[in-house]
Amino acid sequence: MQTQHYRTAWQSTVVLFMSWLLAGCGINNIPQYDEQVKSAWSQVENQYQRRADLIPNLVETVKGYARQEQDTLTAVTEARSRATSIQISADDLDDPEKLQRFQQAQNQLTGALSRLMAV
Repeated sequence: MQTQHYRTAWQSTVVLFMSWLLAGCGINNIPQYDEQVKSAWSQVENQYQRRADLIPNLVETVKGYARQEQDTLTAVTEARSRATSIQISADDLDDPEKLQRFQQAQNQLTGALSRLMAV
């Protein structure tokens, strides 16, 4: 009976000791985990700040692109206007000056359209 009492006491002691070890094993890691969280969050904040810092450059790029696109659209509109303002008929084929102006207007329209297609 006494051996059974020692066995029960021994088992209880082992269980308590193991419980104590398991309960305390994560406690020392909390500061380390806390530092890892702070470091990871700092990296997240850095990325957000980097992204925010890049926005003005992006805005300027878009503005430049919009200006370029606006210039291209204006050039196409003007070239179209010039090309349609010069009327040429079969009787005008004998007039080299009028034919030359017509061809220049058509070339300008072609150039403006190619720039528009590149945009």
